[in-house]
Amino acid sequence: MAVQQNKVSKSRRNNRRAHDSLEGANPNECPNCGELKRPHHVCVACGHYADREVIALDDEVDLDEDAA
Repeated sequence: MAVQQNKVSKSRRNNRRAHDSLEGANPNECPNCGELKRPHHVCVACGHYADREVIALDDEVDLDEDAA
């Protein structure tokens, strides 16, 4: 079993754990619809990214009955 050579102080132990904390989300507002979205990601609500439509949403796509 491993035994430490010297005691690690609370300060040194906590300094090592300083980067383990979780960060909160940083949402941005979508310029098209105003919903909150993750930075550098496609807006889930409207499908736009960088002022252009990237994803066509289901309610906007018209499918023919015989094609489906």
